[in-house]
Amino acid sequence: MPAAVTAAPPGLWGLTRKVAARYAGASHFSRNFVRGKLLTDPATPAVLRLAAARGGFGSITDLGCGRGQVGMSLLTAGLATRLQGLDLDPGKIADATQAAVGLPASFAVADLTAAAVPAADTVLIFDVLLQLPAEAQQRLLVRMAAAARRRIVIRAFDPARGWRSGIGIAMERLGCAVRRDGSDFRPLPLKELGAPLVAAGFVLSVTPCWGWTPLPNVMLLAERDEP
Repeated sequence: MPAAVTAAPPGLWGLTRKVAARYAGASHFSRNFVRGKLLTDPATPAVLRLAAARGGFGSITDLGCGRGQVGMSLLTAGLATRLQGLDLDPGKIADATQAAVGLPASFAVADLTAAAVPAADTVLIFDVLLQLPAEAQQRLLVRMAAAARRRIVIRAFDPARGWRSGIGIAMERLGCAVRRDGSDFRPLPLKELGAPLVAAGFVLSVTPCWGWTPLPNVMLLAERDEP
C-alpha cells in the first residue's frame, strides 16, 4: 500500500501566504479558515504534488469548492490555467469571488444534486459526495465523467479502513447531529464510487490521504488518455 502523504511540498508556506493575502477583504473567520486549511489539511500537499507530477491540471472545475482555496492555490502555483468553482453556500462563493479578482477564475452558487458540471481538463471534488444520498452521488459521478477531459480527483471517505473508518463514522455522525443543517452521511464503498468512472473509460488509483489525522480519507484518481 502506498505511504500516506504527510510532508508539505516545498514552498507551501510561501504559497499559503500569497493565497491567504487574497482573502484580506473576507471576515476574520474566513481568513483564518483559508490559512489553516491550506497549511493543515493533508489534501493540500497531496493535490499540489499530484498536479506537479502531471505537469499541471490545465483547466479545473472544483465541485463543492467552498471558499475556493484549493483551486486558488493551484492557480497561484502555476499548476492550473483556469478555475471554475461551484458550491451551495452563497457566503463562501462571495469570499471566493472577491479573492479571485484578476485571476482566470469564476465561482457560482449551485446545488450539486442537479447542477451541470462545467467541462474542464480536471474535475476536483473533496469531502462532498458523502453528504449526498447514494443515488445523487452516482448521478453526479456520471456528470463528472462526462465533463472531465483528462482526470477526476476525489478526496473520498473509505468506509473499509478499519479503526480509521470507525473513528471517522462516529465523528461525521456527531457533526451532522450538532450542525442540524440537513446534511447527510452516506460514504459509498470505493468500488461503487469508482464504478461509473471505470464505465466511462477512466483508470483508477487510490492513495491514502489522511496524513496526521485518524480519518480514513483517501485520494481517488481517475485518469484517461487525451481524447
